[in-house]
Amino acid sequence: MVQKTLIVVVGPTAIGKTSLAIELAKHYQTEIISADSRQFFKEMSIGTAKPSEQELAAAPHHFINSHSITQLFSTGDFEVQALALIVQLFNKHHVLVMVGGSGLYINAICNGLDDMPDIDLAIRERLNQQFANEGIEPIRKQLSELDPEYFTKVDQSNPQRMIRGLEVVLSTGQKLSSFLTSNKKERPFNIIKIGLNTEREKLYEQINHRVDIMMAHGLVEEVKALEPYKELNALKTVGYSEIFDYLDGSIDLPTAVDKIKQNTRRFAKRQLTWFRKDTETTWFEPGESENVISYVKNHIDQIN
Repeated sequence: MVQKTLIVVVGPTAIGKTSLAIELAKHYQTEIISADSRQFFKEMSIGTAKPSEQELAAAPHHFINSHSITQLFSTGDFEVQALALIVQLFNKHHVLVMVGGSGLYINAICNGLDDMPDIDLAIRERLNQQFANEGIEPIRKQLSELDPEYFTKVDQSNPQRMIRGLEVVLSTGQKLSSFLTSNKKERPFNIIKIGLNTEREKLYEQINHRVDIMMAHGLVEEVKALEPYKELNALKTVGYSEIFDYLDGSIDLPTAVDKIKQNTRRFAKRQLTWFRKDTETTWFEPGESENVISYVKNHIDQIN
């Protein structure tokens, strides 16, 4: 019996993951599952660099435009829904492709999430209100004191993750880090992890160029249309926060663009830090799709 295989393509933003995923999907005549936590949302397209219409037509994609920013959609929800879809798709394919730069979402599928405690919703509401009124600094300070272990691991520019850590310790009296174990859940399919990376200067040039393209394609107009929803967590993210600051007069447009580039470069650095920790990932340069396909084929031949 042929073993089912999930090819997982990871790497920093703007590295070329989408084009490699499409080449793999076409080679294996299969489908793509997106694990990009921002591309789920149908209202956010330009600022999330979603695949183009042409790219979406080249291979079936899932979890692109699948949800609204007004819906709560957690990593746990993604684990449940994506695994159910994977099981369903493996009924007609031996190989599937997953692609994305969101390490938590990739990890949820490959290794499973830890069971998280119930949260006191009043505490969550209070922390969200505190963030809205006072910014991230008081939350950052509290989290560093109450759960220093989680604090050193968390993306400190991501308010959602910081609030998550704090609401757990305030609701349960236990640190979120104590719920995070290294217990790996067994999956009923083989996983091959492919990482894409290149030299830093080249990546940063690609990031800067991508931001220029977003601006040319109407990022300001996209963000302006979302102003009524600017307090939603989904929109507190790179490319949107900076344009909201421009729209409310806090900064001028050239400064907003520079900040998007700078924050995206920082984000790419954090992505690489996360993905490089995984010793199961084999790394390639962008443009090496033939080598990737050859590597995957050899890997699949060995397990079958």
